[in-house]
Amino acid sequence: MLFKQFLDDDLGCASYLIGDEHAGLAVVVDPPYAIEPVLAEAERKGVELAAVLETHTHADHVSGHGRLALEQGVPIRIHSAAEAAFPREQLEDGTEVEVGQVVLRTLHTPGHRPEHCCFAVIDRSRSQEPWLVLTGDSLFVGDAGRPDLAVEAKEGAEGLFHSLRRLVELGDGVEVFPGHVAGSLCGAAMSSKASTTIGFERRFNPALQGELADFLSGALGPQPPRPPNMERIVELNRGELLGAQPPLQRLEAAPEDAIVLDVRRTDDFAAGHHPGAVGIPIVGSSFATKAAFVLPERPVVLHVSDESEAVRAARSLHAVAVFELAGWQEGGGDEKLIPVSLDELERLLAEDSVELLDVREADERDTAQVPGSRHLPYRTARAAAEAGLFNGRPVVTICESGARAAIAASVLQAAGVDARPVLDGGIAGWRARGGETTSFRRCGS
Repeated sequence: MLFKQFLDDDLGCASYLIGDEHAGLAVVVDPPYAIEPVLAEAERKGVELAAVLETHTHADHVSGHGRLALEQGVPIRIHSAAEAAFPREQLEDGTEVEVGQVVLRTLHTPGHRPEHCCFAVIDRSRSQEPWLVLTGDSLFVGDAGRPDLAVEAKEGAEGLFHSLRRLVELGDGVEVFPGHVAGSLCGAAMSSKASTTIGFERRFNPALQGELADFLSGALGPQPPRPPNMERIVELNRGELLGAQPPLQRLEAAPEDAIVLDVRRTDDFAAGHHPGAVGIPIVGSSFATKAAFVLPERPVVLHVSDESEAVRAARSLHAVAVFELAGWQEGGGDEKLIPVSLDELERLLAEDSVELLDVREADERDTAQVPGSRHLPYRTARAAAEAGLFNGRPVVTICESGARAAIAASVLQAAGVDARPVLDGGIAGWRARGGETTSFRRCGS
């Protein structure tokens, strides 16, 4: 049996190549838009791709099923409830997809989305029983999928509860390979571990404990932000087949209507960048998600250290439906982003000469915040600036360690706001040096 997991560390997404090497056949489950690693592995193993199987219509990343169909002639299979506009073969509960001695049995598991399916994998050369299951966005390592992206949250949660109990019936020894690991916005508490077992999750995953009321209490609580570009991504994934993008070009001059996205390291961006550029380092976590949150709907020019960095950035941006890439240039410039040390921040706050913006998410800020700070998640900074929510006072941005503070400051600076970030330490450093913090307790918590 051929089994290969592909992880997108930036988005926390997982794709799978499964098949029978002796029969020379395989299927791809939940393919990434960047299909090249999947094709390379199939070629290396000497297998023909017989089908693409989608667990559901993804909301946080663009699928590669269109490229596989258009470029490789691979047929697509997805549950009928997806209401897809592209040519496909319907999956229903119990549908079995055979690739040699390997069988993928479809389990319709609605909740995250109405069409959601899992695939129990059987290797008939070993047994007639499943020995692993691909759980998509239903069961994760340590968590379960969110129920609020496709239907009303309570309806989705009730469906997900019953779907998860159906997965438990597969048996404790069955291995679980999810569609996401930590880094995705499709769950709140998932692990970075790439697999688990039904037995382990039955014992330790809170989503598998208790009755329906207990599950609803947790599932209907606070969720991570909705994925950026979600509506567009869903329409792309269930619409007409989407092919490859044109090669990225090096530019002599940027189009006048373009926004510059500088993907170099934060220190390099701070030392000198193009006026009006937004800085999001590709070496940081969740680069594509952060970029999709803050970029305006304008052509994007990438400012990079070298061409390989441009290609990598473009690949990540395509995955979140940022396709309007005008090209790339080498980064640098005369504008600077001057950081604020914690010592300086303490002095500025004592003088009441700046406004401190806490750019973390609400659940982080509620745990510990600097008294008098204003909450503005980094992903909302551009909208806040465009809405004129700043009164001309200098702004300092702060997050847990510095990464999001730098992004928020660059977005605000690009919008004409006098903004500087705390880069070294953030809230964690503020607390470690004895700085005062307060916590916020929500009603009913």
